Amino acid sequence: MTVLRPTPKRMRRVSAALLAVIISGSALAACGGDGEKDDESKPAASADGFPRSITHAMGTTEIKKKPRRVVVLDTGELDDVTMLGIKPVGAVSPHMKTEGGFPAYLGDKIKDTKDVGPMAEPNIERIMSLKPDLILSSKVRHAKVYDKLKGIAPTVFTETTGAPWKDNLKVHAKALGLEKEAATAMDAYEKRAKALGEEIKKKNDGTMPTASVVRFVAGPTRLYQKQSFSGIVLSDIGLRRPESQDVDEPMLEVSPEQIDKADADLVFVTVADDPKKTQQGAVQENPLWKGLEAVKNDKVVQVPDETWMSGIGIQAANRVLDDIAKAAGVDAPK
Repeated sequence: MTVLRPTPKRMRRVSAALLAVIISGSALAACGGDGEKDDESKPAASADGFPRSITHAMGTTEIKKKPRRVVVLDTGELDDVTMLGIKPVGAVSPHMKTEGGFPAYLGDKIKDTKDVGPMAEPNIERIMSLKPDLILSSKVRHAKVYDKLKGIAPTVFTETTGAPWKDNLKVHAKALGLEKEAATAMDAYEKRAKALGEEIKKKNDGTMPTASVVRFVAGPTRLYQKQSFSGIVLSDIGLRRPESQDVDEPMLEVSPEQIDKADADLVFVTVADDPKKTQQGAVQENPLWKGLEAVKNDKVVQVPDETWMSGIGIQAANRVLDDIAKAAGVDAPK
């Protein structure tokens, strides 16, 4: 029997093929190992959508985890976060609230919240001591201390307050990871406002009454126009505005001799300061005020400043709807 022996040439071919298999297997193993290592090195996004980057009025802020200890430095932010179920660890009270303290309409939602005011100059040391993981405010309020605040915790600012309150809620909700909850709440509020408008229109034989908003502050009296928080709420209902307020501006300042510009079917009045520091007495003693149709028809309604002016959020807006329903003589939609 003849035994075939491998030739050197055949041996070289086998060795080369075997080496190629070994190298290929090693390469695949190495690639698999590197992939696992890369995946481990990247921060995995958690089920709640964090970490995330928020683009806002002062730039971009990275929020690594879902915020739990939130500090808010304006009343719109306070309304928003409590509406979304978060009890802020720190907040400032309304800057024109003469009796001091937080808004009464928020009740127990802020019972453990620490005051870090005043609003004009928040107490940086007190904020730091609360160890927040998110700070919310606006550029118009606190641009000067933004760098100090962001050194304490991720800080997100909207541009301004008042008229853009609905867009501001979206920014706050995104920073908190609660966008769906915010959208649901806004949809419910807007449907309620529309339903109220339909009831008021029906009550008035198909014609919407006019509504005026007067605020007494230290200095000239203010008439609030369409581009204000209360103005947006009135628009959501569909109420008409007197000529002086049917303007895409925040407010108009008037003297006692110009108070006839406030006349409307319904006049809502708020007082922000100690009445003695305002022109309320001079205005309401003026014959022009006494000659207003709303005054003669007993349709002047005093309403809380903290909801109509300082609230700037869905919770305050729903309180405004309640006040308007009562003044218009209809049931407030649920």
